[in-house]
Amino acid sequence: RGLAASGRAALERGRPGAAGQGAAGPARMMLSVISQVACSLIAWLSLYACFCYWNKHRTYEWSCRLVTLMHGIIVTCLSGYVALIDGPWPLTHPGTPNTPLQVRVLCLTLGYFIFDLSWCMYFKTEGDLMLSHHTLSICGMVLVLGLGKSATEINAIVFVSEITNPLLQARWFLRETGRYHSFIGDMVDFSFVALFLVLRIGVGGQIMYSVIVSSIPIWLIKAGGLAMYIVSLGFMFEICSFARRKVLKKYQAWRSVSSRDVPLKTNGHLTSR
Repeated sequence: RGLAASGRAALERGRPGAAGQGAAGPARMMLSVISQVACSLIAWLSLYACFCYWNKHRTYEWSCRLVTLMHGIIVTCLSGYVALIDGPWPLTHPGTPNTPLQVRVLCLTLGYFIFDLSWCMYFKTEGDLMLSHHTLSICGMVLVLGLGKSATEINAIVFVSEITNPLLQARWFLRETGRYHSFIGDMVDFSFVALFLVLRIGVGGQIMYSVIVSSIPIWLIKAGGLAMYIVSLGFMFEICSFARRKVLKKYQAWRSVSSRDVPLKTNGHLTSR
């Protein structure tokens, strides 16, 4: 009896410590996430400041788009590695606990989106659709990092979304340098539209479907993902309108050149213009 009583007493004394230790674990994890996001934000701000210093003869948007280009390349590679190689597979394992690598990639991306949204709001360069995209992205990543799960599908969405970003920035730089109306400009536009439709709309739709039909992700994740896909459909409408205008313009230019090259008949004889 004495041993049993002393054992129970020791157990009672150990409970508060165990509870405190259990509570300290998530707190330390959240502090780590906040630190990583803060470091990411500082890094992107520092990179932007460096670009502004190195490109004093350029506009602030030039430097901001250089940061966006760097982010697009880096995060596309990292999120692609996580989604396609490191795993888990987003189409079959939505709602699973976050892996350390997923957390690092999302923290890096979250810091950038906070920077870019702040920049866009300060300089008022973007419309409501882009601001909605950034706001939903930030809310989604904050939610996933706070929950400690569902980073698998969010990371995959980041991959299919950011893979077209370098092409979008390349298009802007080509326009700024007067090289857009060229074969390279046409290839950039074609690649951007093709990747957007195939990956962001096609593969993104598959990811969204797997999240909705799964019983594991919470309803906030499903609602947020659906809202993001609706925003992507809005972008698709704008892109398709742009592609239609460009194709018609190219066709009209081709018809104009062809009509100038067709020889004319004068008194039954062919003559050139």
